[in-house]
Amino acid sequence: MKQNFFAVDLGATSGRTILGSFIEGGLNLEEINRFPNHLIEVGGHFYWDIFALYRHIIEGLKLVAHRGESIASIGIDTWGVDFVCVGGDGNLLRQPYSYRDPHTVGAPEALFARIPHSEVYGKTGIQIMNFNSLFQLDTMRRHGDSALEAADKILFMPDALSYLLTGQMVTEYTIASTSQMLDARRRRLDPELLAAVGLTEQNFGRFVFPGQQVGTLSEEVQRLTGLCAIPVIAVAGHDTGSAVAAVPATSPNFAYLSSGTWSLMGIEANAPVINAETEALNFTNEGGVEGTIRLLKNICGMWLLERCRLGWGETSYPELISEADACEPFRSLINPDDPCFANPTDMEQAIREYCQRTHQPVPESHGQVVRCIFESLALRYRQVIENLRDLSPRPIEVLHVIGGGSRNDLLNQFTANAIGLPVVAGPSEATAIGNVMIQAMAAGEATDVAGMRKLIHRSIPLKTYQPQDIEVWDTAFLHFKSCVR
Repeated sequence: MKQNFFAVDLGATSGRTILGSFIEGGLNLEEINRFPNHLIEVGGHFYWDIFALYRHIIEGLKLVAHRGESIASIGIDTWGVDFVCVGGDGNLLRQPYSYRDPHTVGAPEALFARIPHSEVYGKTGIQIMNFNSLFQLDTMRRHGDSALEAADKILFMPDALSYLLTGQMVTEYTIASTSQMLDARRRRLDPELLAAVGLTEQNFGRFVFPGQQVGTLSEEVQRLTGLCAIPVIAVAGHDTGSAVAAVPATSPNFAYLSSGTWSLMGIEANAPVINAETEALNFTNEGGVEGTIRLLKNICGMWLLERCRLGWGETSYPELISEADACEPFRSLINPDDPCFANPTDMEQAIREYCQRTHQPVPESHGQVVRCIFESLALRYRQVIENLRDLSPRPIEVLHVIGGGSRNDLLNQFTANAIGLPVVAGPSEATAIGNVMIQAMAAGEATDVAGMRKLIHRSIPLKTYQPQDIEVWDTAFLHFKSCVR
């Protein structure tokens, strides 16, 4: 009998629920509902509306129940680092801060005044970013945040939503690994780092790994949805962890680029890679499935274009990409990871001001802005992949682009040109596929990640981009390194 797996996939701008099942020769995915994930700006802070996300998940479950479909299990993945404070009575104390909130500007330096940078990185192997959970919590503690002061438990976003569905509190390994509070070698929360922000392991839920059961739908959720006590499975709660599990690689000699709001470029390793070089390069070691480590770099991704499009009305992606393709190459370049692009009021203006500061022509048309973004991203990818070549124990022969960005033909071709390697694009639904297949492994319907990847490679259409104009892009890379700040 066919088993259906219900995947909840939440990104920083939108979310959806998906029903996945195995069919002859592959995997079938059906989107049940899609919804926006809006930031709430109030009182000088940015919050996520976790109750709206919960309501959308309930609506998706109700739609499946109304159709009479059976569900074998449910899994939830989200973006990293953000969390919810829960009181001793089990109630959520406040909407969770967004990592885009400006209250953590300068937060790493404040913590490093008490604990050396090298000690924090040496334990966690996590890229220093001001919004990591450790720095969020330290900022809240220093500011006397009322929710943190009253908190009994801290639940990361996928774990908080699983809690709302089941009443069970867990801390899933892959999402916890993004927090900068996990000892990468021991794969447990580090007591000393927790103590630095006034917490202990008792302030977190039961520690679980991908494939373990969180609990079953509570009686309340069963009543709301019309479903029975369906198991909720801890998938790779960090969306990139689920996505990387679905890379359709046929050889271990690959790098991956999970391309969406963020671009996450890395390799799979069997153990953390934590040394002076990775610390200097600010690389991260995040938890993966089956005991793997995702050695990667967080790069600002399609956030740049998404924020520009907010002020451009109804201009479609194909129209913008066509305009960009017709524009002069390498007219203006930016560093996608410059702090000025983190959350500006006007992204297009931020790009123009960056170009003015770096004495480059200022983009004037939408097409020039898009071309600037795409070329800059491709050249930034080259910079990171050169570092990965030095760090990887294996040669890198191909780059797999997964996620929504895998559908962007122009950016994928630019990336192949820039890095001088074939780029294999797809699947675009990698996160949902990984989510479903981890549930399937828990149910005994799939065996291991290697088998999953072979199935995906056979059943999902993929597109390969070969490098072109390599000398031109080599010259552009030299220009990129000289003009970015």
